[in-house]
Amino acid sequence: MLDDFLIRAGLAGIGVALATGPLGSFVVWRRMAYFGDATSHAAILGVALALAFDLPIGFGTLVIALAMAVTVAYLAARGWAMDTTLGVLAHSALAFGLVAASFVPAARTDLSAWLFGDILAVSKGDIGFIWIGAALVVALLVWRWSALLTSTLNEDLASASGLNPDRERLVLTLALALTVAVALKVVGALLIAAMLIIPAAAARGLARSPEAMAVLATVIGALAVLGGLALSLSQDTPAGPSIVVMAALAFLVSASLGRLRF
Repeated sequence: MLDDFLIRAGLAGIGVALATGPLGSFVVWRRMAYFGDATSHAAILGVALALAFDLPIGFGTLVIALAMAVTVAYLAARGWAMDTTLGVLAHSALAFGLVAASFVPAARTDLSAWLFGDILAVSKGDIGFIWIGAALVVALLVWRWSALLTSTLNEDLASASGLNPDRERLVLTLALALTVAVALKVVGALLIAAMLIIPAAAARGLARSPEAMAVLATVIGALAVLGGLALSLSQDTPAGPSIVVMAALAFLVSASLGRLRF
Protein backbone atom coordinates (compact mmCIF):
# COMPACT_ATOMS: atom_id res chain seq x y z
CA MET A 1 0.00 0.00 0.00
CA LEU A 2 1.41 3.36 -1.00
CA ASP A 3 1.93 5.92 1.71
CA ASP A 4 -0.39 8.92 1.70
CA PHE A 5 2.43 11.37 1.03
CA LEU A 6 3.44 9.42 -2.09
CA ILE A 7 -0.11 9.52 -3.41
CA ARG A 8 -0.23 13.28 -2.84
CA ALA A 9 3.15 13.67 -4.55
CA GLY A 10 2.00 11.64 -7.55
CA LEU A 11 -1.22 13.63 -7.91
CA ALA A 12 0.69 16.90 -7.64
CA GLY A 13 3.25 15.82 -10.24
CA ILE A 14 0.60 14.64 -12.69
CA GLY A 15 -1.19 17.96 -12.26
CA VAL A 16 2.00 19.78 -13.19
CA ALA A 17 2.47 17.50 -16.22
CA LEU A 18 -1.02 18.41 -17.45
CA ALA A 19 0.08 22.05 -17.64
CA THR A 20 3.67 21.63 -18.80
CA GLY A 21 2.88 19.11 -21.57
CA PRO A 22 0.85 21.30 -23.96
CA LEU A 23 2.51 24.55 -22.88
CA GLY A 24 5.97 23.01 -23.27
CA SER A 25 5.07 22.12 -26.84
CA PHE A 26 4.63 25.80 -27.63
CA VAL A 27 7.84 26.60 -25.76
CA VAL A 28 9.68 24.14 -28.02
CA TRP A 29 7.97 25.29 -31.22
CA ARG A 30 8.67 28.95 -30.48
CA ARG A 31 12.18 28.31 -29.11
CA MET A 32 11.28 29.98 -25.82
CA ALA A 33 13.52 27.98 -23.50
CA TYR A 34 15.21 31.06 -22.05
CA PHE A 35 11.79 32.67 -21.71
CA GLY A 36 10.78 29.86 -19.38
CA ASP A 37 14.07 30.19 -17.47
CA ALA A 38 13.61 33.92 -16.88
CA THR A 39 10.04 33.47 -15.67
CA SER A 40 10.79 30.53 -13.38
CA HIS A 41 13.89 32.12 -11.87
CA ALA A 42 11.92 35.26 -11.06
CA ALA A 43 9.57 33.13 -8.95
CA ILE A 44 12.20 32.97 -6.19
CA LEU A 45 11.78 36.72 -5.73
CA GLY A 46 8.05 36.11 -5.47
CA VAL A 47 8.65 33.55 -2.72
CA ALA A 48 10.79 35.98 -0.74
CA LEU A 49 8.28 38.81 -1.07
CA ALA A 50 5.35 36.57 -0.18
CA LEU A 51 7.09 35.36 2.98
CA ALA A 52 8.17 38.89 3.89
CA PHE A 53 4.62 40.27 3.65
CA ASP A 54 2.89 37.12 4.93
CA LEU A 55 1.10 36.47 1.64
CA PRO A 56 0.25 33.12 0.04
CA ILE A 57 3.30 31.71 -1.76
CA GLY A 58 1.27 30.92 -4.86
CA PHE A 59 0.06 34.51 -5.09
CA GLY A 60 3.54 35.97 -4.70
CA THR A 61 5.12 33.68 -7.29
CA LEU A 62 2.27 34.24 -9.74
CA VAL A 63 2.52 38.03 -9.52
CA ILE A 64 6.31 38.14 -9.94
CA ALA A 65 6.36 35.46 -12.65
CA LEU A 66 3.63 37.33 -14.51
CA ALA A 67 5.55 40.61 -14.19
CA MET A 68 8.70 38.99 -15.58
CA ALA A 69 6.79 37.27 -18.39
CA VAL A 70 5.08 40.52 -19.41
CA THR A 71 8.43 42.34 -19.33
CA VAL A 72 10.00 39.69 -21.57
CA ALA A 73 7.05 39.76 -23.97
CA TYR A 74 7.25 43.55 -24.14
CA LEU A 75 10.96 43.49 -24.92
CA ALA A 76 10.41 40.81 -27.57
CA ALA A 77 7.75 42.94 -29.23
CA ARG A 78 10.17 45.90 -29.21
CA GLY A 79 12.75 43.88 -31.14
CA TRP A 80 15.37 43.34 -28.43
CA ALA A 81 18.00 40.64 -29.00
CA MET A 82 16.25 37.95 -27.02
CA ASP A 83 19.04 35.48 -26.37
CA THR A 84 21.22 38.02 -24.56
CA THR A 85 18.32 39.86 -22.92
CA LEU A 86 16.74 36.69 -21.59
CA GLY A 87 20.10 35.45 -20.32
CA VAL A 88 20.57 38.69 -18.40
CA LEU A 89 17.01 38.67 -17.04
CA ALA A 90 17.02 34.98 -16.07
CA HIS A 91 20.20 35.11 -14.01
CA SER A 92 19.55 38.57 -12.62
CA ALA A 93 16.09 37.56 -11.46
CA LEU A 94 17.48 34.51 -9.69
CA ALA A 95 20.21 36.58 -8.03
CA PHE A 96 17.76 39.26 -6.87
CA GLY A 97 15.49 36.54 -5.52
CA LEU A 98 18.28 34.85 -3.58
CA VAL A 99 19.51 38.15 -2.14
CA ALA A 100 15.97 39.15 -1.16
CA ALA A 101 15.44 35.74 0.43
CA SER A 102 18.52 36.25 2.60
CA PHE A 103 16.69 39.09 4.37
CA VAL A 104 13.69 36.88 5.16
CA PRO A 105 14.41 34.35 7.96
CA ALA A 106 11.54 32.09 6.92
CA ALA A 107 12.90 31.86 3.39
CA ARG A 108 16.41 30.84 4.41
CA THR A 109 15.39 27.48 5.81
CA ASP A 110 13.17 26.58 2.84
CA LEU A 111 15.35 27.96 0.04
CA SER A 112 16.52 24.61 -1.31
CA ALA A 113 12.92 23.43 -1.51
CA TRP A 114 11.98 26.42 -3.67
CA LEU A 115 15.04 25.96 -5.86
CA PHE A 116 14.77 22.21 -6.41
CA GLY A 117 11.21 21.46 -5.35
CA ASP A 118 9.77 19.47 -2.46
CA ILE A 119 7.11 17.32 -4.04
CA LEU A 120 7.06 14.89 -1.12
CA ALA A 121 5.86 17.68 1.19
CA VAL A 122 2.84 18.83 -0.81
CA SER A 123 -0.42 19.12 1.11
CA LYS A 124 -3.99 18.57 -0.01
CA GLY A 125 -4.29 22.34 -0.37
CA ASP A 126 -1.23 22.36 -2.64
CA ILE A 127 -2.79 19.66 -4.79
CA GLY A 128 -5.95 21.71 -5.15
CA PHE A 129 -3.94 24.78 -6.17
CA ILE A 130 -1.89 22.77 -8.66
CA TRP A 131 -4.87 21.10 -10.32
CA ILE A 132 -6.91 24.31 -10.49
CA GLY A 133 -3.94 26.12 -12.01
CA ALA A 134 -3.31 23.28 -14.47
CA ALA A 135 -6.98 23.25 -15.47
CA LEU A 136 -6.84 27.00 -16.15
CA VAL A 137 -3.71 26.60 -18.28
CA VAL A 138 -5.23 23.75 -20.30
CA ALA A 139 -8.52 25.63 -20.75
CA LEU A 140 -6.66 28.74 -21.93
CA LEU A 141 -4.59 26.77 -24.44
CA VAL A 142 -7.59 24.82 -25.75
CA TRP A 143 -9.55 28.05 -26.16
CA ARG A 144 -6.80 29.72 -28.19
CA TRP A 145 -5.31 26.57 -29.76
CA SER A 146 -5.89 27.35 -33.45
CA ALA A 147 -4.87 30.99 -33.09
CA LEU A 148 -1.76 30.05 -31.13
CA LEU A 149 -0.75 27.48 -33.73
CA THR A 150 -1.22 29.91 -36.59
CA SER A 151 0.78 32.62 -34.82
CA THR A 152 3.49 30.11 -34.00
CA LEU A 153 3.80 28.91 -37.61
CA ASN A 154 3.77 32.33 -39.25
CA GLU A 155 2.97 35.67 -37.65
CA ASP A 156 2.39 37.31 -41.04
CA LEU A 157 -0.15 34.63 -41.92
CA ALA A 158 -1.80 35.13 -38.54
CA SER A 159 -2.10 38.86 -39.14
CA ALA A 160 -3.52 38.26 -42.62
CA SER A 161 -6.10 35.92 -41.05
CA GLY A 162 -7.28 38.65 -38.70
CA LEU A 163 -5.37 37.41 -35.66
CA ASN A 164 -3.20 39.50 -33.39
CA PRO A 165 0.17 37.77 -32.81
CA ASP A 166 0.92 40.05 -29.84
CA ARG A 167 -2.30 38.94 -28.17
CA GLU A 168 -1.45 35.28 -28.70
CA ARG A 169 2.01 35.92 -27.28
CA LEU A 170 0.30 37.43 -24.23
CA VAL A 171 -1.84 34.31 -23.86
CA LEU A 172 1.30 32.18 -23.73
CA THR A 173 2.81 34.64 -21.28
CA LEU A 174 -0.15 34.29 -18.92
CA ALA A 175 -0.11 30.50 -19.25
CA LEU A 176 3.62 30.36 -18.56
CA ALA A 177 3.37 32.55 -15.45
CA LEU A 178 0.54 30.41 -14.09
CA THR A 179 2.46 27.21 -14.81
CA VAL A 180 5.51 28.52 -12.97
CA ALA A 181 3.38 29.29 -9.92
CA VAL A 182 1.82 25.82 -10.12
CA ALA A 183 5.08 23.89 -10.63
CA LEU A 184 7.33 25.72 -8.18
CA LYS A 185 6.41 23.55 -5.20
CA VAL A 186 6.92 20.33 -7.16
CA VAL A 187 10.18 20.71 -9.10
CA GLY A 188 11.49 24.10 -7.97
CA ALA A 189 12.56 27.21 -9.87
CA LEU A 190 15.71 25.65 -11.34
CA LEU A 191 13.92 22.64 -12.84
CA ILE A 192 10.63 24.10 -14.11
CA ALA A 193 12.09 24.87 -17.54
CA ALA A 194 13.31 21.26 -17.76
CA MET A 195 9.76 19.97 -17.23
CA LEU A 196 8.51 22.34 -19.90
CA ILE A 197 11.14 21.47 -22.49
CA ILE A 198 12.26 17.85 -22.05
CA PRO A 199 8.90 16.01 -22.27
CA ALA A 200 7.87 18.19 -25.22
CA ALA A 201 11.21 17.57 -26.94
CA ALA A 202 10.80 13.83 -26.37
CA ALA A 203 7.28 13.91 -27.81
CA ARG A 204 8.34 15.91 -30.84
CA GLY A 205 10.27 13.00 -32.32
CA LEU A 206 7.25 10.68 -32.07
CA ALA A 207 4.22 12.82 -32.92
CA ARG A 208 2.66 13.34 -36.33
CA SER A 209 0.54 16.36 -35.35
CA PRO A 210 0.66 19.25 -32.89
CA GLU A 211 -2.20 17.79 -30.90
CA ALA A 212 -0.50 14.41 -30.67
CA MET A 213 2.70 16.10 -29.51
CA ALA A 214 0.86 17.96 -26.73
CA VAL A 215 -0.81 14.76 -25.53
CA LEU A 216 2.42 12.74 -25.71
CA ALA A 217 4.33 15.45 -23.86
CA THR A 218 1.73 15.30 -21.08
CA VAL A 219 1.94 11.51 -20.89
CA ILE A 220 5.76 11.55 -20.88
CA GLY A 221 5.75 14.20 -18.17
CA ALA A 222 3.35 12.18 -16.02
CA LEU A 223 5.41 9.00 -16.47
CA ALA A 224 8.56 10.94 -15.60
CA VAL A 225 6.89 12.08 -12.37
CA LEU A 226 5.91 8.55 -11.38
CA GLY A 227 9.28 7.14 -12.42
CA GLY A 228 11.14 9.88 -10.58
CA LEU A 229 9.15 9.25 -7.40
CA ALA A 230 9.90 5.53 -7.67
CA LEU A 231 13.60 6.29 -8.13
CA SER A 232 13.57 8.66 -5.17
CA LEU A 233 11.83 6.09 -2.98
CA SER A 234 14.11 3.20 -3.91
CA GLN A 235 17.47 5.01 -4.07
CA ASP A 236 16.86 7.92 -1.67
CA THR A 237 17.59 10.52 -4.35
CA PRO A 238 16.12 14.06 -4.46
CA ALA A 239 12.61 13.80 -5.85
CA GLY A 240 12.57 16.89 -8.10
CA PRO A 241 15.87 16.17 -9.89
CA SER A 242 14.91 12.48 -10.12
CA ILE A 243 11.78 13.46 -12.06
CA VAL A 244 13.87 15.46 -14.52
CA VAL A 245 16.33 12.55 -14.85
CA MET A 246 13.48 10.26 -15.86
CA ALA A 247 12.25 12.84 -18.36
CA ALA A 248 15.77 13.01 -19.81
CA LEU A 249 15.86 9.21 -20.15
CA ALA A 250 12.52 9.38 -21.95
CA PHE A 251 14.06 11.87 -24.35
CA LEU A 252 16.95 9.48 -25.06
CA VAL A 253 14.49 6.68 -25.76
CA SER A 254 12.48 8.99 -28.01
CA ALA A 255 15.58 10.00 -29.92
CA SER A 256 16.37 6.34 -30.61
CA LEU A 257 12.79 5.57 -31.64
CA GLY A 258 12.24 8.72 -33.65
CA ARG A 259 10.99 6.86 -36.68
CA LEU A 260 7.87 5.80 -34.85
CA ARG A 261 5.09 8.35 -35.30
CA PHE A 262 1.72 8.70 -33.57
